[in-house]
Amino acid sequence: MTVAALVVLAGGTYLLRLLPLLLHGRITFSDRAIRLTELGAVALLVALVATGTWFDGDGFAGWARPAGVAVAALAVWLRLPFVLVVLLAAGTTALLRLAGVP
Repeated sequence: MTVAALVVLAGGTYLLRLLPLLLHGRITFSDRAIRLTELGAVALLVALVATGTWFDGDGFAGWARPAGVAVAALAVWLRLPFVLVVLLAAGTTALLRLAGVP
């Protein structure tokens, strides 16, 4: 990557982080625009979780990973502490892979 591209990317990142501080209170958005932005963020997160759960590269990730995510979802639904959610998901995936489930 060239130095010019790095400078442009760094400057753009800096401006994107600076703009909310400069424009806070000067621009107002409608309730509908705020709601659509929130829904877009949720949809993006769901898409990332879905692709990370089911796919590895360009192929199917196997059944151990979706099982771990399902256990994590159940643990979140039961309102278990976050550390326990992560340990249960990782443990489930690891045990299934140890048992030979892809």
